[in-house]
Amino acid sequence: MRLLWNLAEVGVTLGVVLLLLVAHQLWWTNRQAREGAERQVHALEEEWGKGDSGDPVTGEEPVPSETPQDAAAPDPADAGPAPEPRRRQQAAQAPAPAPRWDQAYAVLRIPRVGIRVPVAEGVSKSGVLNKGYVGHYGRTAQPGQGGNFALAGHRNTHGEPFRRIDRLRGGDELVVETKGAVYTYVVDKTLAQTSAGDSGVIAPVPRSRVKASHGYSSPGYYITLTTCTPEYTSKYRLIVWGKLQSMRPR
Repeated sequence: MRLLWNLAEVGVTLGVVLLLLVAHQLWWTNRQAREGAERQVHALEEEWGKGDSGDPVTGEEPVPSETPQDAAAPDPADAGPAPEPRRRQQAAQAPAPAPRWDQAYAVLRIPRVGIRVPVAEGVSKSGVLNKGYVGHYGRTAQPGQGGNFALAGHRNTHGEPFRRIDRLRGGDELVVETKGAVYTYVVDKTLAQTSAGDSGVIAPVPRSRVKASHGYSSPGYYITLTTCTPEYTSKYRLIVWGKLQSMRPR
């Protein structure tokens, strides 16, 4: 009888410990991460309000992109001096040094699902994602550049900024704010599930290597959001793609 009582006590203790761990993951880490991310958003906005406008990486004045059609790839066969719109497009595509690793340098807003979160360089868990930030995949385009501006975020725990991106639909806005400009992308396509190793979804011309019918076939100005799916697992990835619609200086 005494043995059964001791086993029952151990079981209750383990149950309480497990409940505390779950509460820590599902509530406390979310609260801490959200509060920290919101403070970072305010810090960036305050910094931008005091500083001069310019590209968040280079400090140079941004080059406006007048229409979505400017996202077409330049034709390398064109000869002679490029017309003024083409020169401005090429200037906007010029490579820029990346922000420092783990540095928050932009804010992503998604009105449809109420997201307002900092964007930091890199996708490390400890330095970026577990802080409740959205992480920028290294070696992908920066905001407003030709190619693919690819981002990752937690779907559950640690602020879970991408928890509801499965609700996004075509035409929803994805607004990226930097020190120098505000870029508005619009949702164009989604991929409900692909493998965690499907690197094609963040390629310069994003296209799934697992589900080849999903993605794009020509260069442009893209944004990609990636997160884990189904919820509370990390087995697969959910993908949202968008295209640059407009850009305006701050």
